[in-house]
Amino acid sequence: MPKPTSSKNQSREKAVFTTRQHELMQSILRELQVSFADEQLLRQAFTHSSYVNEHRMKHVKDNERLEFLGDAVLELAVSNHLFREFPSMTEGDMTKLRAAMVCEASLASLAEELQFGNVVLMGKGEEMTGGRTRPALLADVFESFVGAMYLDQGLSNVEQFLERFVFPKLDEGAFSVTADYKSQLQEFVQKENLGVISYEITDEQGPAHNREFSSAVSVNETRVGTGRGRSKKEAEQRAAQATLEQLQRRE
Repeated sequence: MPKPTSSKNQSREKAVFTTRQHELMQSILRELQVSFADEQLLRQAFTHSSYVNEHRMKHVKDNERLEFLGDAVLELAVSNHLFREFPSMTEGDMTKLRAAMVCEASLASLAEELQFGNVVLMGKGEEMTGGRTRPALLADVFESFVGAMYLDQGLSNVEQFLERFVFPKLDEGAFSVTADYKSQLQEFVQKENLGVISYEITDEQGPAHNREFSSAVSVNETRVGTGRGRSKKEAEQRAAQATLEQLQRRE
């Protein structure tokens, strides 16, 4: 008859960052001006279920519950910010803007900018199938990070983090419900029968946790517009905006 797992063995079982992941995480936290009192909670935020399942860790928690909590905390913090900072905005417009800020695409872009994908603990199968760049996984990790921060430091510190890193992007139009320039460009090109659109990341600058990307848009292999951003998606959106404006002037 097998012996039951001792409490001592259970306490030793934990998710572990690689040396490179640990160094990158510390760099990210310094950049964000965030520190965790409970490092185990931080590790949990970046532990995907595939890692737990692959290593058969019965006593290690994945980040799914933190993701659930972070989703609610984000909605509250974003709602509070919009209510305070935009006193003339209607309820309907606040609802649309909040939805744009907390949608999967926006959260995945934020996580990508922070290099969260490189820090996630995941199973080899998940990694081999592109888990580190999967938008749904990245969005979930951003929510779990917020959930962990809320438990570790409270709502006030979460709001300070969002004030420094997320809310300034409102002024850049990153979350505007009318700022999906890639879709607008696609519709315009199809309507005018101008040809095929292609995007290319032409340059990357800055350290790993603070990248700036350049993107170029071509129509029928002719470059039309360029743009820069803190993520590939933001750079592509700005390049699409520049291209759309160019084409509209020509037409």
